[in-house]
Amino acid sequence: MDRSIEQFGQDLALANYAKRTREGYVATARRLSAHFGKPVAELTREQLRAYVEHLTALGKSASWLVTQLAALMFLYRKTLARAELVSFVSYPKAHKPLPTVLSLRQVWSLLGAIHHPVYQAIVMVLYGAGLRITEALALQVTDIDGARGVLRVRHGKGNKAREAKLSATLYQWLRQYWDRERPPLPHLFASRRTGRPPTADTVRAALALAAREARIGKRVTPHVLRHSFATHLLEHGTDIRVVGALLGHASLQSTARYAKVTEKLVRQTPSPLDLLPQKRW
Repeated sequence: MDRSIEQFGQDLALANYAKRTREGYVATARRLSAHFGKPVAELTREQLRAYVEHLTALGKSASWLVTQLAALMFLYRKTLARAELVSFVSYPKAHKPLPTVLSLRQVWSLLGAIHHPVYQAIVMVLYGAGLRITEALALQVTDIDGARGVLRVRHGKGNKAREAKLSATLYQWLRQYWDRERPPLPHLFASRRTGRPPTADTVRAALALAAREARIGKRVTPHVLRHSFATHLLEHGTDIRVVGALLGHASLQSTARYAKVTEKLVRQTPSPLDLLPQKRW
């Protein structure tokens, strides 16, 4: 194995990159090495430029290309300390579509179509607290603070800890789930057979199946439930700064995208024309 790629993986872990991100970045480095049949440390600036042009010519999405370039930038800037080799790289402007959001009725229908109690409880946390799937699956029983009404997220994005909202309804739901299932400690969501939480892909498959059963004409993923959590809070008048804090956003710009899809806010916002003195034209 290319020693530089092995070191690359270690550096990503030290930088607290998520496991899935690390695996993707290392795969990118291996493809680069295989493309030229040489260790990544021996490639020249001209070869790297040709490879970036090759990636661009594949015609894949801008977000995919950004991920490939980010891997190369970390590899040459951090691991190999050869930043000059990738100084020509510029990230493409990615198209950012509006997030998919479910209506309240669709959320209710979705919950009714999930029959496995563990998956149902996970979906309640995804929607009820706005957690990411990795955050929800990592929850332990001791992370539930019913007295204060919070869920402790010990390792959020960027390995940042925060407290998420634990509503009275969600707390009671989780208590009922716990009394019925008694998953093996320390996990909140775990199979009694394996002693481990389900995988994120398993939860995604369960959501897709439930969405079909509920006849929801949208692609429902764990992140769609997080989008719906944020949008519904904004529609009901929650301050955008509070929503951002609950989501664990570092910048309000990340939260502001949800304001673009709140139909209620759009309907309630006056046009400047409405602010003019009313008269017959």
